[in-house]
Amino acid sequence: MRYWFIVPAAGSGSRFGSERPKQYAPLAGSTVIENTLERLLELDVQALVLAINPDDSYWQSLEISKHPKIRTCAGGAERADSVYLALQSIAGEAQESDWVLVHDVARPCVRVADIRLLIETLAGHPVGGLLATPVSATLKRVGSSQHPAATMMNTAGAVIETVSREHLWAAATPQMFRYGLLVKALQGCRDAGISPTDEAGAIECLGLQAEIIEGHSDNLKITHGADLALAEAILAYQQQHKSGE
Repeated sequence: MRYWFIVPAAGSGSRFGSERPKQYAPLAGSTVIENTLERLLELDVQALVLAINPDDSYWQSLEISKHPKIRTCAGGAERADSVYLALQSIAGEAQESDWVLVHDVARPCVRVADIRLLIETLAGHPVGGLLATPVSATLKRVGSSQHPAATMMNTAGAVIETVSREHLWAAATPQMFRYGLLVKALQGCRDAGISPTDEAGAIECLGLQAEIIEGHSDNLKITHGADLALAEAILAYQQQHKSGE
């Protein structure tokens, strides 16, 4: 069985608050993207396809860009577009039943052991699944406030209801699906004008179910600048306790 990694990395990271895309932000002596890719490359994969912005001026300056397992392709405007284009770039090599693992470039703290668990658990599955963690926070559904003074308070809105967290899981990555199914799912979404926010969402459009594999909550996705300090602390803890392996 063959495994391919796809890492969409064409986004500008507008919420990150920096001119430099977040994947190139400094982290633990290198950059976010280097930390992420180095973990993925610990696994035995056919190739790792990195979908980057055609105007990316940072990637070629990194030593890891010369790694023989890494290929690049032009990414798209949305995550789903980048993943689709990466899938198309290996169309002449990948087989329908090959596994594709899609991982967020901004998740440098993913544990290699969790990825191995994902691969081993789903090895014989016809569809695939994803790493996720049970939702532990109390969830509130928010709408427009009816309070007359709310517009002056700069609130985010008013609580409509408290949502039960029973059966709710926070999706993470990698998300692992059969090559043929993922191509079909994303093509169907494109034809329908739908832009799924993750691969499991695209698979749902085919009427199929993705399996959940419980991962660790330290698989942080860096979104804001302040997340870098937390990621740095997680990586240091994992290194000390050898829990990133």
